[in-house]
Amino acid sequence: MRKGFQTAVAACLIAAPLAGANAQMQPVPGFYIGGLFGGNFMTFSTLGSTNENIGYAVGAVAGYDFVGVRAELEFLFRQNRNKGVGRDMYQYTPMINVLYDFSPGSFTPYIGLGVGANFWEYAWVSTTDFAMQAIAGVSFRFESGFFANLDVRAMNTFAKGKDFQNYTALVTVGFKFGQPAPAAPPPTPPQTGASFIVFFDFDRSNLTQQAMTTIRQAAAAAKSGNRTRIGVTGHADRSGTDAYNMALSLRRANAVKDALVAEGIPAANIAVVGRGESQPLVPTADGVREPQNRRVEIVLQ
Repeated sequence: MRKGFQTAVAACLIAAPLAGANAQMQPVPGFYIGGLFGGNFMTFSTLGSTNENIGYAVGAVAGYDFVGVRAELEFLFRQNRNKGVGRDMYQYTPMINVLYDFSPGSFTPYIGLGVGANFWEYAWVSTTDFAMQAIAGVSFRFESGFFANLDVRAMNTFAKGKDFQNYTALVTVGFKFGQPAPAAPPPTPPQTGASFIVFFDFDRSNLTQQAMTTIRQAAAAAKSGNRTRIGVTGHADRSGTDAYNMALSLRRANAVKDALVAEGIPAANIAVVGRGESQPLVPTADGVREPQNRRVEIVLQ
């Protein structure tokens, strides 16, 4: 049990720094539910572990995400067959789990511990014993509320005759309630002859139809006014890390530059700058999504 869990925890700790760069989705507290399925390997001397088939596991989970810490109720059914004697082992396990999320966001490594009871049946033996499990995995979360987890659970059953272990690899697909509705896009501001503003969706650098209309207007103004230099400055809101937002602002600025070039503006005439979250159009607290701060400013010089 210890070796399998240590390996899974090490993988999560390696992935934890990546979570900070992917934490652009703003987490909120809320209830969640999900279904679990995967494979199970067990070691049980009475069954003869060298002849043990890999079995399967299915179940359900319901919990509450406090953001950073989660508490959940889990029920899991496992079935394995011993190849040597041709008998099945059935396990029905309700557990209470407490989990810790590293840098909650769209990609989140996590670890946890669980306690509960394991009701198991094998041949003529049927009993219930205390069980504990260690959990390590990663979660992929979406603004819609849907999520998918991939984790490993190492469970020890304190059987009266001899302890036995289960190592279960699980996929969880679920839904978290209470996600905020996507913010409406900001209205198109009046454009002057020398400056234009292009807005972007949350955590996106692709250009919308509204953005392309503004870029075409800027390109036409540059040509008609014989503007030889164009400044393109990218910005991000304050949801996410400084490093992530700096890179995102540059991607947005370069997307606008490429569109201007496609409209006939020489690339050599365009200067691209990324400001990250350092110059908001609307001042906000850290972590707040603000549509008007997700922008690129085009200045004709």
